[in-house]
Amino acid sequence: MAWETVIGLEVHVQLLTKSKIFSGASIRYGAEPNTQACIIDLAMPGVLPVMNKEAARMAVKFGLAVGAEINHRSIFARKNYFYPDLPKGYQISQYELPIVGKGSLTIAVNDKEKVIGITRAHLEEDAGKSLHEDFHGMTGIDLNRAGTPLLEIVSEPDMRSAQEAVAYLKKLHELVRYLEICDGNMQEGSFRCDANVSVRPKGQKEFGTRAELKNINSFRFIEKAIEYEVERQIDVIESGGQVVQETRLYDSVKDVTRSMRSKEEANDYRYFPDPDLPPMELDQSFIEAVARSLPELPDAKRRRFINDYQLSDYDAGVLTASREMAQYFETVVSESGVEAKIAANWVAGELLAYLNKDAVDIKDSPVTAGMLSGLLKRIKDNTISGKIAKDVLDAMWKGEGDADVIIDKKGLKQITDSASIEPIIDEVLANSPSQVAQYKAGQEKLFGYFVGQVMKASKGKANPAQVNQILKKKLGA
Repeated sequence: MAWETVIGLEVHVQLLTKSKIFSGASIRYGAEPNTQACIIDLAMPGVLPVMNKEAARMAVKFGLAVGAEINHRSIFARKNYFYPDLPKGYQISQYELPIVGKGSLTIAVNDKEKVIGITRAHLEEDAGKSLHEDFHGMTGIDLNRAGTPLLEIVSEPDMRSAQEAVAYLKKLHELVRYLEICDGNMQEGSFRCDANVSVRPKGQKEFGTRAELKNINSFRFIEKAIEYEVERQIDVIESGGQVVQETRLYDSVKDVTRSMRSKEEANDYRYFPDPDLPPMELDQSFIEAVARSLPELPDAKRRRFINDYQLSDYDAGVLTASREMAQYFETVVSESGVEAKIAANWVAGELLAYLNKDAVDIKDSPVTAGMLSGLLKRIKDNTISGKIAKDVLDAMWKGEGDADVIIDKKGLKQITDSASIEPIIDEVLANSPSQVAQYKAGQEKLFGYFVGQVMKASKGKANPAQVNQILKKKLGA
């Protein structure tokens, strides 16, 4: 039997506010346990939550970016469950009336575009964290994260493969970073994903029973977890069993999913409006102000790079992968005066290779956009060749200074004086009589040999264009 996979994702995006969603406590990552939980986060008697306006602004920013409905009136609810890391015994979230309604995101897989529906995006607070190491059989509780503002983005069950799910996640990850509402750090838990996965016979309209894969924090693991879960469910059904609705965890070491608990339904959480928080009212002027603050979004920037800079789809995709990368490239184009394609080759090729090799983000690059611009200027004005420029870039990456300093210090200026190049060529030809004879007999491919020998003899400093010109003249080409 042919099976179809059905996937819906719930993504928890930690918002880049300075304080928590209902208190003034800090959300700085890496603080000592329980040093960033105030009396509101600890649910002490008599305290009241106060909504963080910046969290609302960031949620609206996201909603506008995905073309979603923005609800002028939204309601906070209490989602009741009892875990040790949830001091109140309930989580403040949104249920029936979220801040962001239906929207969509367009993904591309194998050069085919597909629109993925977004059901909703709602604000909620994070729980604390249970720690199981170094407590001699007991569990420690760190409440630093309790009250951290989250935007939970819920997709429609529109994805039909693990590849589509990863493409959607990457697009979402790119977008929230462009909007500067989340740092996207998956290792620190700033961007987490739950996947609802089911299978059904191809052609069947009704959904199968789903399993929820919880808290997966890497693109590679989400793909592997979904692929494993799909095979598991198919095996269960084809063996005569039934898939159980449950929550499962992914074990990345063994590459398996395993049962965690039966899946809760909405009624299990006993949602009801939070009596301590009035409905959140957003006026039109607030929404319009947020709209005016939106940056150029990734898809629009890619189209502009293709149209304005005449770049390929691939180059435009690489150069707009992050807001910082796109800004770096545009600075290089503007300051260096070289053609956009040349700048793209250096940023997306040479520089990106260094960034990937040393796992450095573009914003932390030791070679600034101004420094790379200076290097490209020296190629353009024939001070150095493109080959020598790669050596200069290496020295710049190692912190030896800017292009001009390195060129002067190492004596790398290109030889552009024909009177200095001719003797080198004469010597190469004199030392290669058989190759000269073969060339003149019709083996024109040997021309590259002569160019290589001249460049080697000049230690790469001879101007390649002049070398070609003088060689052709002397060889009678």
